[in-house]
Amino acid sequence: MATIYTHADENIRKTWLLLTFFFVFLIGLGWLLSQVLGDSSFLYIAVAIAVFQSFFSYWFSDKIVLSMAGARPIGKKDHPELYRLVENLAITAGLPLPKIYIINEAQPNAFATGRDKNHAVVAVTRGLLDRLDKTELEGVIAHELAHIGNKDMLLQTIVVILVGIIAIISDMFLRLSFWGGGRRDSRGNTGLLMLAFGIAAAILAPLAATLIQLAISRKREFLADASAALLTRYPEGLASALRKISADPNPMRAAKDSTAHLYISNPFRGKQKNWFSKLFLTHPPTEDRIKALNDMAV
Repeated sequence: MATIYTHADENIRKTWLLLTFFFVFLIGLGWLLSQVLGDSSFLYIAVAIAVFQSFFSYWFSDKIVLSMAGARPIGKKDHPELYRLVENLAITAGLPLPKIYIINEAQPNAFATGRDKNHAVVAVTRGLLDRLDKTELEGVIAHELAHIGNKDMLLQTIVVILVGIIAIISDMFLRLSFWGGGRRDSRGNTGLLMLAFGIAAAILAPLAATLIQLAISRKREFLADASAALLTRYPEGLASALRKISADPNPMRAAKDSTAHLYISNPFRGKQKNWFSKLFLTHPPTEDRIKALNDMAV
């Protein structure tokens, strides 16, 4: 019989399986392109650039995201009920109290950011506070605390590094190919075939890497839902919150493509109707998340 624990364990296994595949994919791409070009030195440069760029984003991501969302910090005196709710759930989860921010948006939504549990932030919209009752709000806050406790920010940084490396390697390979690099002249038809295969791989690799990144992101949403249900012992609260959030028609004015994956629900309104479009979703379909939560409550 499925339980909250088995749902969490299953999503952890799937996440690490995807991450392992990601590493293998990166190594395979690097080997293929180094074989085509006959020079692997540029791979080291690409890795260094991607790592530096990604870790810079990791250290300052919270400030960047909060600024883009137009969020403002609050203290206990500003919103005592919300402050106590976050404080109680953080104590239950064994986490330090995160900083709390409010976003002046009518759409109910929330996100967590920060480089680790000691520098974490939970941001909620005004619409979330207006629309949800206490048990629903607890479910949402527990979900965001689960992201912090599950170290999703660190995992996301690792994934961003891998995507960045793949994108830079692919771009450098294509540029060198068009500039006449590689060993295409010395290998005849085999060399040309290898070059064509390498170019195709370089074009498709960033797309494949992005799909893997989105798949990992979706699995982490399921895991955070399961962890939130475990924390509150009331899966129905989060399920009801997700139902209200997804049904709200208000647009998110501060929503950006680069930050959409952070929110508990996709801030861009509109339903995806086919399996292909679902591949590019930053979040699992809401109905699938609600079904999983309802299954945990049985």
